[in-house]
Amino acid sequence: MEVYYAEDDKHIAGGVRTYLETKGFQVTILESVSASRQALCKKQPSIMLIDWNLPDGSGDLLCSWIRRRFGDSLPVLFLTVKGETEDIVRGFQNGADDYVIKPFELEVLYSRIMAILRRSKSSGHNGDGLFCDGIHLDKDKLKVCRGEKEIVLSHMEYQVLLQLMENKGKTVTRQKLLEKIWDVNGNYVNDNTLTVTMKRLREKLGNPACLKTIRSFGYRMEDTL
Repeated sequence: MEVYYAEDDKHIAGGVRTYLETKGFQVTILESVSASRQALCKKQPSIMLIDWNLPDGSGDLLCSWIRRRFGDSLPVLFLTVKGETEDIVRGFQNGADDYVIKPFELEVLYSRIMAILRRSKSSGHNGDGLFCDGIHLDKDKLKVCRGEKEIVLSHMEYQVLLQLMENKGKTVTRQKLLEKIWDVNGNYVNDNTLTVTMKRLREKLGNPACLKTIRSFGYRMEDTL
């Protein structure tokens, strides 16, 4: 399991990482809100630990951004200083799953992490899937959601979205999509079929800004939030 930890105090971060690695976790330390967002745009971890005070913003703002992007699929553990009850309230208002008061025992932190992961697993939020802005594609369940709303796609619409999200940040040519989705199944179609499929896909997703047309070439999914 992979942990992202937003913390700019190298001493605290190092101690937490060393301890959690002995428990079998892979830990990535992120020293700012911006670094955390960049990392999360590339990959979703099993759980996110967020310190309240970061150099370029507060932890509750990062937590709020995570909820807008991932919904409830990414568990968040909030860390704050003893006595800062307003921080705790704001953290929960913005979607934190639990909190730990600094200074904390590493064993306590570990037990809270495991409890959150157990709850997350039992509720079906396993963190698997692909994300772009508020769109979530779960490859195991063959399910697509935008925010909390499930989007019903045809088989071909789903396959087009899957190819684009698996290549997020890269332009996928029209020819590549035709070859990967239609020709591989022996369904030789004309170019207009892809145009119609893409039009319907955009409409069902609510014409998201993250789905871009590269004129006369292809399409690209990229984060905009």
